[in-house]
Amino acid sequence: MMAIAIGRRGASRFAAVCALLFALGGMDAANRGHAETAGAATEMETLLQPGALEEKVLGAADSPVTIVEYASMTCGHCARFHTETLPKLKTRYIDTGKVRYVMRSLPTDPRAEAGLLLAYCAGDKYFAMSDLLYKQQENWARVPDARSALLKIARMAGFSQESFEACLTDRQLLDDVRLMRDRGLEQLGITAAPTFFINGVKHTGAMSIDEMSAIIDGMH
Repeated sequence: MMAIAIGRRGASRFAAVCALLFALGGMDAANRGHAETAGAATEMETLLQPGALEEKVLGAADSPVTIVEYASMTCGHCARFHTETLPKLKTRYIDTGKVRYVMRSLPTDPRAEAGLLLAYCAGDKYFAMSDLLYKQQENWARVPDARSALLKIARMAGFSQESFEACLTDRQLLDDVRLMRDRGLEQLGITAAPTFFINGVKHTGAMSIDEMSAIIDGMH
């Protein structure tokens, strides 16, 4: 293992990246696999208020239905939604101008934070990186050596060793990611991942394309 010299200013940053790469939190504690009864509507102005991070959006701004997703990259139900349901939703509703889809995150553990940092660091390839991480979830989210696994996946997306390390030691980006998570928990009352707000109405837990279609079609 390469020796790393750390000054006082670098100590906290080093601790942060170690936590991201090696720690395991309660990743399953907040994950739910079945959609629950819809909750009360949230004011769209409050829901769509911009945060510190650039919104990652699919679909036209004038779509009649807006879906805001909060998910975690280490959540198995979230991965299944992204690999199975979201592509169908995109073809049926997003690409046809019926749905505007806002993708946010509720990272439930340090590895989810690390994955999300890499997606944001991918720049205009955010969605491609996010898709790759969800598809490869079993290869990095629950393996002993998360660092090596994430680096291998990041290299597939064009990261170098240097850009990978720089991304995971970006303290400002990590702080902004946590602000997004905290806003979801504290302001929007999210208790599980995934959670969806469909025109402001909260739906907790994984949703199938049929469940989403029933809601969306009833709004047109």
